[in-house]
Amino acid sequence: MSVTDNDTILTGDATDQDLATITRRTSVYVYEAPVRLWHWINAFAIMVLIVTGYLIGSPPPSMQIAEATHQFVFGYIRFAHFAAGMIMTVGFFGRIYWALVGNHHSKQMFMLPFWKGQWWAEVWHEIKWYAFLEKTPKKYVGHNPLAQIAMFFFMTIGMTFMIVTGFALYAEGAGQGGILDAIFGPLRDWIGNSQVLHQIHRLGMWFILIFMMIHIYAAIREDIMSRQSMVSTMISGTRTFKDDKVD
Repeated sequence: MSVTDNDTILTGDATDQDLATITRRTSVYVYEAPVRLWHWINAFAIMVLIVTGYLIGSPPPSMQIAEATHQFVFGYIRFAHFAAGMIMTVGFFGRIYWALVGNHHSKQMFMLPFWKGQWWAEVWHEIKWYAFLEKTPKKYVGHNPLAQIAMFFFMTIGMTFMIVTGFALYAEGAGQGGILDAIFGPLRDWIGNSQVLHQIHRLGMWFILIFMMIHIYAAIREDIMSRQSMVSTMISGTRTFKDDKVD
């Protein structure tokens, strides 16, 4: 038994019931390789930053591994945090560059078309869709409007905030008179002291963590409910729409 549908042939164990479930699939190339590479490197760096940042703010108790002079556990934690922060910073600048030279979808994270009435109407539609008040999802090749808002505030603005405050804290440890202190020292002085700066930096960590959980939930939910590829799109770069509807 075999059938041809959109140049796809099902053979062998395909039953009539299997054939009845065939749907039209439309694929669009959306995320270029640099965007996908940045996404996964950035995700890994953020995970390292969250774990090590939490431990820096709430240090683990003394570990009975060896004498304190023979251990460097907290030093390794701090090193991993600083290294991940610098990787994230370099990657973020690379992502900004690609927004300038990449395709239209690479720019969505950095700009919100808030002047368009249609865009706001779609934001409202997405709010109802995620609240299970709308039956039919809309098809977006890139980010939907609600995702755009989340990416802009939690990633573009949020990562900028974390990078600036993080380097301001790092500059204090690096010592006065250096280039980092010259750039970020005024921020620390304006806020008041490094303890307050540490607290708002740590608060930013919790906001990023909450965003990550929502982001993962929304991606998996859309993959299942809206019949649009989400997770695999950030691997292959191709968005696949899986249904029989024209629009």
